[in-house]
Amino acid sequence: MEFGICLASRPGDLGHVVEAERLGFTHCWMADSQMIWSDVYAMLALAAERTTSMKIGTGVAVAPTRPAPVTAAAHATINELAPGRVFCGIGTGNTAMRIMGHKPMPIVEFDHYLGTLRALMAGEETDIAFRGRVAPARHVMPDDGFVRFNPPIPIHVSAFGPRAMGLAAKHGDGLITSAPPHPAAIDRVRAGLNAAAADAGREIDRSGFPVATLTTTCVLRPGETLESERVRQQTGAFAIAGLHYTYEQVTQLGRPVPKYLADIWDDYVAVLEEVPQERRHLRTHLGHNCWVIPEEERFVTPALIEASCLVGTPDQLRDRIVELDDAGLDQLVILPPIDEKGAVVADIARHLM
Repeated sequence: MEFGICLASRPGDLGHVVEAERLGFTHCWMADSQMIWSDVYAMLALAAERTTSMKIGTGVAVAPTRPAPVTAAAHATINELAPGRVFCGIGTGNTAMRIMGHKPMPIVEFDHYLGTLRALMAGEETDIAFRGRVAPARHVMPDDGFVRFNPPIPIHVSAFGPRAMGLAAKHGDGLITSAPPHPAAIDRVRAGLNAAAADAGREIDRSGFPVATLTTTCVLRPGETLESERVRQQTGAFAIAGLHYTYEQVTQLGRPVPKYLADIWDDYVAVLEEVPQERRHLRTHLGHNCWVIPEEERFVTPALIEASCLVGTPDQLRDRIVELDDAGLDQLVILPPIDEKGAVVADIARHLM
């Protein structure tokens, strides 16, 4: 099992990347959401200069906010700074688009985008559609110190549902998801990938197609429970971000409310509905994966933590990680809240790695 760290992009937190590398974390996934955090590529350039062995990349880049040539050139520029250490995580913009009041990129468009991006990321020529015209394009000066396409930059497609999973199998070198950190969930992910690959005429070998899941972890102290204030502090931001996502899935797509949210759902919806509909998208993601805003503290329940986070004693977590590995998970990507990053990273290194 590999361990990665995910950061909500903020320049002042680069020290956590350096420390995570020192402790043995293999990957840094830098989050991209332009109306919440700092610019992801500026952050990756800084991370490239301050690390030496850790793989660095977008976790994940937002396809609809940048044309494929821009995304390709940005990653290839970071690859010039840190050759062979760069990867591209790419998704439809679930949070980044909705926080601007718009929908993520449709699957059909994402399919085309990924095909174009893959060609450009390999330094190849491909057709680019722009303002109603289609023309061939490629990076015409790839060998003059501007960009680097070799070593190749792997593409990890962000996918949750079966259609996006199909695009990961069709275009990707790996999958980044946020499946619950439970073996049954990982079994379903691997089964879905294998089925999608078969439909695409491709065979996915685990050694060549890693699966990573985004979560956060809290190592329990003796006698500590999910009700502990320290546990809430270390897991609350990630757990609440999942609640934000679920609210949009239920209200915008008609998905059912998960059973573990039954006790808090009506109260949570009532809080959000105090904001007018036309401005609610500006409220929903406040504190997103950084902290829990005061109005939402009461919604950080043990059931919500258990559903989305990896919490247990050192022995329990080690057993869970073995089970996750056996189910087909290759990397745990840990996203702690800003104020707890140092403590969480240190605990993982000490007890689990």
